[in-house]
Amino acid sequence: MKTIWTTASALALMATAAAAQTTEVRVMWYSDGIEGEVIADLLSRFEEMHPEIDIVLDNVAYQVIQEQLPIQLASGDGPDIARVTNLKEQAQHFLDLRPYVADAAYWDSNFGNRLDWMRPDGSDAIPGFMTQLTLTGGFANVTLFEQAGVEIPGADATWDDWIEASRLVMENQGLPAAFAIDRSGHRISGPNASFGANYIGADGLPAQVDDGTLAFVNRLVDWTDQGLMLPEVWVSASGTTYRAAADDFINAQIPFYYSGSWQVANLSTKINDSFDWVATGSPCGDAGCSGLAGGAALVAIKYTEHPEEVAMVMDYLASEEVLREFTERTLFLPAHAGVVAAGGLNFMSDDPNVGPALSRFVEASAQTLPMADALPSWKWANVYYGALVTRVSQVMAGELSVDQARTMIDEDIADQVAAAQ
Repeated sequence: MKTIWTTASALALMATAAAAQTTEVRVMWYSDGIEGEVIADLLSRFEEMHPEIDIVLDNVAYQVIQEQLPIQLASGDGPDIARVTNLKEQAQHFLDLRPYVADAAYWDSNFGNRLDWMRPDGSDAIPGFMTQLTLTGGFANVTLFEQAGVEIPGADATWDDWIEASRLVMENQGLPAAFAIDRSGHRISGPNASFGANYIGADGLPAQVDDGTLAFVNRLVDWTDQGLMLPEVWVSASGTTYRAAADDFINAQIPFYYSGSWQVANLSTKINDSFDWVATGSPCGDAGCSGLAGGAALVAIKYTEHPEEVAMVMDYLASEEVLREFTERTLFLPAHAGVVAAGGLNFMSDDPNVGPALSRFVEASAQTLPMADALPSWKWANVYYGALVTRVSQVMAGELSVDQARTMIDEDIADQVAAAQ
């Protein structure tokens, strides 16, 4: 009995020692589609190779990333790694991985052209990597258009063309609305650029709301008043709260939906064979047919107590083999130069709608306008987006006029710039 007790005690001590040597790395992650399942699988493989590191994957709503994570970071807290879309504005909270990664030159050559999106101006830091590139753009329910006998607008169709065609489908099919745009200042910024909007002043600070911005905002408000834009997408929330209209499109409640390339996997998974759909690119305005490029980044947080272990996780996820698999399984546009150069991506989908949709987004990426291209690395972009969505939704709800909203957007932005400075 003494021998058994001694052996058991020794085993318990060994287990305790092993647990004490395990380093916990917390990853805060949000998903638009199936990428949460994919990253969980990839991280479980890393843990098998590195039992000394215990990864805790916190799958959260996008709203947590947008609203709660900034509060944590401002207090010097947060996860060790996070997937974020608010890049430049939060750059001061990201860890520079350059001293810790195995090969900084690898990171520079494969991610260097977009590292500026997520690091302070003038810095050569390696904060993380883009998990994917994105581009805003539209989707059309081909089946609804065909049933209504309405031709899908062509590649150079305007916003007015698209909404008119969608109105005809709505009326013929008895739908609640003709279209919807995600409740997001980011989402309407490509269309704003297409009508000549410019957010960036000559000094790099936010410019006042211009006529180009109002050209599309006025249309959006009018379409909502006419019952063409699904109103609850924008008026059911307040402030900067994000609301996607993906479920409304998936449930065939609207024939046209403006969102972005990240929705491809989500639509494919949930629509299945319920109806046929296509990606449309971005409708045209007076200045062009621009979407807005961007993406989500996986970044290291500088408040981590384990920078070496965090760098090991990041090196693994950023490796060409792993990132290629992530891209193929999630149906995202790759942001890794080596993956793009090698080509031959085998997107893992039997859905015949997926390949053409991704190709259409690649084609549309050549049509983005300079103003839109400048926004991903602009420090004040999210401030501008937040003011836009807050005040435009109030106009839709009948609480403000467009002129009042214009003044208040300028004031909101000026207040945030002053506070930041």
